Amino acid sequence: MAAVQWRSRGRNYDAELQRCRPEMAPVEFGDYHPLKPIMVTDTKTRRGARKGSTSSSSSSSSSVPPDPLSSMLDGTDPLSMFAAASATETPAVSHSASAGDLGRKRREKEEEAVGPDFEPWYSKRGEILTRFTTTEKLSINLFMGIDKGKAQSPGSSGVSEKVRTRLEELDDLEEGSQREMLNLSQQDYTNRIEELNQSLKEAWSSDQKVKALKIVIQCSKLLSDTSVIQFYPSKFVLITDILDTFGQLVYDRIWTMCSDPQPLPDSFTVEDVNDTAKETCLNWFFKIASIRELLPRLYVEAAILKCNRFLNKNGIQETLPRLTAMIRGIGDPLVAAYTRAYLCRIGMEVAPHLKDSLNRNFFDLLTTFRQISGESVRNQLVVQRVEVPEYLTLYSPAISWILQCIAYRAPEPLLTEMMERCKKLGNNALLLNSVMRAFRPEFVAARATDFIGMIKDCDEAGFPKHLLFGSLGQSLASADPPESERLTILNEAWKVITKVRSPVDYISCAEIWVEFTCRHFTKREVNTVLADIIKHMTPDRAFEDAYAQLQSVIRKILTYFHDFSVLFSMERFLPFLDMFQKDSVRVEVCRSIMEVFIKHQVDLTRDPVILNAMLHICKTMHDSVNALTLEDEKRSLALLIIGFIRMVSFGRDFEQQLSFCVEARATFCNLEPVLVQLIHTVNQLAMETRRVMRGSHSRKTAAFVRACAAYSFITIPSLSSIFSRLSLYLLSGQVALANQCLSQADAFLKAAVSILPEVPRSISIEGKLRSSESFLLDFINNFLATLLVVPDHPEHGVLYLVRGLLNMVQDYTWEENSDAKVRIYISALPLLAAMSQETYLYSIPKVDSNETLYGGDPKFLSEINKLSETLIAQILDHLKALGREEQSTRRQGAVALSLFSALLAHGDLRNNKLSQLTVNLWNLSHKHGYCETRISVRTLEHIKHQAQQPDMAHLSDTVQRLTLQTRT
Repeated sequence: MAAVQWRSRGRNYDAELQRCRPEMAPVEFGDYHPLKPIMVTDTKTRRGARKGSTSSSSSSSSSVPPDPLSSMLDGTDPLSMFAAASATETPAVSHSASAGDLGRKRREKEEEAVGPDFEPWYSKRGEILTRFTTTEKLSINLFMGIDKGKAQSPGSSGVSEKVRTRLEELDDLEEGSQREMLNLSQQDYTNRIEELNQSLKEAWSSDQKVKALKIVIQCSKLLSDTSVIQFYPSKFVLITDILDTFGQLVYDRIWTMCSDPQPLPDSFTVEDVNDTAKETCLNWFFKIASIRELLPRLYVEAAILKCNRFLNKNGIQETLPRLTAMIRGIGDPLVAAYTRAYLCRIGMEVAPHLKDSLNRNFFDLLTTFRQISGESVRNQLVVQRVEVPEYLTLYSPAISWILQCIAYRAPEPLLTEMMERCKKLGNNALLLNSVMRAFRPEFVAARATDFIGMIKDCDEAGFPKHLLFGSLGQSLASADPPESERLTILNEAWKVITKVRSPVDYISCAEIWVEFTCRHFTKREVNTVLADIIKHMTPDRAFEDAYAQLQSVIRKILTYFHDFSVLFSMERFLPFLDMFQKDSVRVEVCRSIMEVFIKHQVDLTRDPVILNAMLHICKTMHDSVNALTLEDEKRSLALLIIGFIRMVSFGRDFEQQLSFCVEARATFCNLEPVLVQLIHTVNQLAMETRRVMRGSHSRKTAAFVRACAAYSFITIPSLSSIFSRLSLYLLSGQVALANQCLSQADAFLKAAVSILPEVPRSISIEGKLRSSESFLLDFINNFLATLLVVPDHPEHGVLYLVRGLLNMVQDYTWEENSDAKVRIYISALPLLAAMSQETYLYSIPKVDSNETLYGGDPKFLSEINKLSETLIAQILDHLKALGREEQSTRRQGAVALSLFSALLAHGDLRNNKLSQLTVNLWNLSHKHGYCETRISVRTLEHIKHQAQQPDMAHLSDTVQRLTLQTRT
């Protein structure tokens, strides 16, 4: 390919734009709209039907598919169809389903019957196990025969022998030898109970039903032991888990016996139960009735209470009152209370509608309250060295559960009745506390003043009043008391709270009442509460042990105060934040404040109170960053600080805005995304100044935009990311050009060119190394587009920035087998062609580009042509080099087609040599058949269309020489 003489074709951009505009056609109202669904009706008539058949017509109407998310409404989405298919298969599956699956499904159905607003027992289990612990040594009485002996095979003896053997085993359980495991830690005790639970399941699965019953009876007996009384609530939770397992196993076994051959429906009746299942069920009740001791007999029968459904439709209704009455025989009030709690739990699972039995259970419980102050209980507490307040807290899970069951969907008058009973018992604090926690907050809030009066009359020796006010505060945080009583309620409560000496007790109660204060009062009352908290928590650095509660206080304040000018005007708010001395906690608090600020601060602000406070909070987050901070954490903190910066605006006081950015740069120098945002903010500030001045700067505003440029020029080098620096140099240079700061723009663009050699060949993106070539090409293409409007510097040569960029491209170390360098050369050709036009494609107001500076000077055009010819020569040399390598033919074709497109669009093809070069490039790109035929056809159609223009007629000859070639 011989060297050619380059000459750009003349362009009339306005005329070309006019030709490219689509024809406009008027559209009447009601005509087709692209967002309107299309209804297509297709009517087909079948002709020439076979003899004996009638002709028919079918009409089908199809429409544009609706929103895919709407398909869920008609059940046609895949998940709904899968669920429907599963539902149709349920009968077949149920027959072969395991007993565990049956039990799980039934439990889910029962929970639905109670309702999702009822807090289930399992949600309280973890709290009880965590709260009631002990360091005392525990013991377990183990029956010696629990790990020996196997059930005899049914065929080894007659039925009477089998029954006699099992009765003897039960007798052996009650009369036989026992072994006591002593000095167990709490964890050892828990592990042993878990082992017993597992042993129960294994015995059941191996058809050792009597052994399973022995385990359950033994575990039930453990509930009569109160030797380590502080641990009793947790012991109750662990052992009732075993009882629950046993009850479900028995129920599932009988259910399975009824499910042959057809599965038993959930709403079955006694008539649906076969005789074998009834006999087995009755046998279990007889076995349990033979247990001699009251407590295990009670617990085990309660565990299988649901099995009464198989025997009698009124069985549960008749059994519950009997079991309730039997509990009266238990002497220890704590043991009796938890037995009642278990019976209530079972009652709510199997018959939640039988509230009479639940109420009778609770009223029986009230009669045992006198025992708590009896001599036997006092002696027991003395022996175990347990204080009365601590002992009373042991009752709270049981009483709270019983009251929750009673209060569930109960009418409001029941609360009035409960309050009257509390008064008759001398306002028992433990009971009163449970009543306030159990009933709906709306009911409690409506009687808040009455409850305060009752709390005042309570004896504080047994149950501290601040705990009662804490329970009342929890109800008032969810429901509103009468408006006229709110201030009185707050004053009465705070009189008691502020007298609490223990910082732990104080903050646990104060934290609850902060929400009531924020919900109903102004910043004045909240500020008073914060001052009181600071007063109580500062001595002896008590706040260090209460960070969780203090954080909760902050969250509640932020929930109700979204006006940060009000929030930061509280005198005690920032001193309250100073109590968070631990770095991680302090940062977390600052983060929560920033999240609320960004979410709820709608208007831009210049309030000095807000700015100073938020700068302090953001600085706290920034200063927590160190070498060990994870990148995700840095990014998260930076986004919060950026959110604050974006909300700061000083209006037309641009100098104050710039001063704020200077201060912010010094404050947040360790977070690169924040510095990037500050540069964008300053550039935006310069453009806003230009808009206000309508492009005509005064001496003052000209100096100001130069100061903005200086800010960016100083800040950009501190960034570590090379592509952030490149893009910001280019952007800042464009802003400087728009504001007629030519020397500053020149400095930005030269700085960008100077750091190009620093670009690494690979960069890390989301932890993976990727080639930087595509990013660099994108940047250089944007840079070339900017150079069109940048005037040459009078002290440098013609096109010095273009030459400097191309020299850097020439010297850069590109990847092996890369065509990036010549692609940049090809991209530079349109720029050079655009620079040779009499009128540029675009310009910047009040900035004289080279079109004005040179005015079409032949020397300038000559320099452009020489540079273009040099670039074309470099590209052609690269094509020759690719032609010498067989594996590079595809790359050669792609580069040739790119150069062909550039010459076709920007070269003057009236020049024969240039026209011949274009044809040769076309043939080269199709030589090996890698070019897509579709693209080639469209290219030829475009050239033919262009040749129809008066000034492009010479293309007719060129297009005739362009032929399509296919791969041989």
